[in-house]
Amino acid sequence: MKKRLERRYGLGHLHFITFSCYRRLPLLGAERARDEFLRILNEIRDRYGFALLGYVVMPEHVHLLISEPSVGNPSVVMRLLKQRVSRALRGKRSKRVRATQLTFWDDPPENLPPRFWQRRFYDFNVWSFRKKNEKLNYMHFNPVKRGLVKHPKQWGWSSYRFYSMGEPSLCVPDVKWEPRIARPTERRKIVSRRTVKEETAHPSRQP
Repeated sequence: MKKRLERRYGLGHLHFITFSCYRRLPLLGAERARDEFLRILNEIRDRYGFALLGYVVMPEHVHLLISEPSVGNPSVVMRLLKQRVSRALRGKRSKRVRATQLTFWDDPPENLPPRFWQRRFYDFNVWSFRKKNEKLNYMHFNPVKRGLVKHPKQWGWSSYRFYSMGEPSLCVPDVKWEPRIARPTERRKIVSRRTVKEETAHPSRQP
């Protein structure tokens, strides 16, 4: 029996979102690719009006901690974010690819994978300050756990250095965000229910 995922929106919660590159390939392995991801994330945050509380961009996956947007919902945001990043870093699969796009890749265009991202994304509702801090710590120490750096401050593609040192970045976290109290009619709102294949694991169990 296939497992199901309930996406719960409209409750005023934060959302801890995890999504991976196609077959967990290190498609964000280049520094310029991670910089471009953060630039696009910042543009989409401005466009859809959500708060970004924390993030980490790893070579093969991404974690975000966001509020619900003022336009659309997290599913809409994720769809556009993944589309924009894929187009910017990968381009169309043809022989006529701009040289600037090829700088992100070691392989020629004909050897690129069929997709940039795995389908779907994992979404965990964060409803308390304790859970919020738990997810921020998990994200910030992910590069250390993976052996990429010895201390989270050495990884420049997370929100850690902003929180610990006040260092500006391409995506400055929205520290002044306050939770919105959901109305009684919203408390059990479920906006989508999808079959899950890649995203059934809890984020704390993902590498």
